[in-house]
Amino acid sequence: MNKIITFLVLAISALLVVSCGEQAAQTSGGGAFFGGTQGIIGEFEDFGVLEGGISTVFDTEGFPIQITLKNKGEYKIQSGDVSVKLMGPAKEEFSGISSWELKNKGQIETVSDLLPEGGEEMVDFATDAKYAKPVSGLLERDWFASVEYKYQTYLVMPSICLKEDLADTRVCNVKESKAFEVSGAPIIVTSVEEETAGQGIMALKIGIQNVAGGQVAKLGEGFSANQDKLTYTIDDAGWECRSGGRVGEAKLIDGKADLLCKTKNPLAKGILATKQLRMTFDYQYRLLAQAKMGIKQSVK
Repeated sequence: MNKIITFLVLAISALLVVSCGEQAAQTSGGGAFFGGTQGIIGEFEDFGVLEGGISTVFDTEGFPIQITLKNKGEYKIQSGDVSVKLMGPAKEEFSGISSWELKNKGQIETVSDLLPEGGEEMVDFATDAKYAKPVSGLLERDWFASVEYKYQTYLVMPSICLKEDLADTRVCNVKESKAFEVSGAPIIVTSVEEETAGQGIMALKIGIQNVAGGQVAKLGEGFSANQDKLTYTIDDAGWECRSGGRVGEAKLIDGKADLLCKTKNPLAKGILATKQLRMTFDYQYRLLAQAKMGIKQSVK
């Protein structure tokens, strides 16, 4: 019985090692990025004293409305890249809020060795807001904020095989999964597969996915409940990338899309080399921040 148990443990361990190795081969490309699945996140600061897990104020006291923007990815946010719009309670219920929509004022740094938690900026909507209606006992209100921002995802594929004669077994293999590195962002790359698309034509199938749960839109276009789109570029003019028949643009379905990149012309006879390729994905992203506040009746 002990021998059987030992054999099972060793077999499972071997499978885990193989599985981990395959995953590492698909996602490792030399440490170009820290990685991650977030971009900008917004968090409400406390309105008042925490009571029962709810930030609570009296109906006669002023309170701040502040949202901290945190950059958890690897695209540096510039001034005005983030728009934060307060939503939730009706505007007439509160006073002292000069604006219900603000933009970030400065740069928000990326995750880095020196800044492992990423940069941040606090957006102040009010320093002395007040509830403007009568309160009896305890009243609860849900605050929401729409956080919209510009972002980029970077992909590095360090060893794409350029091989005109597939019968030549030297240097590299064409038909296989390729190692890659992807920057920390809400849109990530999940796979890179190399294939051929005709004699001397190299092809890459690249899978992308929206992993942060927000909405995606092309830069300069509005958000749509039913259409998540983004654009992308590749750093080599000899390649062309399409998704769903569209060059340089992808529509995500159920949060996913596949890109097909091909060399525009067949490789020259005898070509045998490896090449690094880089891609940049551009988009707007929108998430919702949420916080609950309690408003207590003051003692009269």
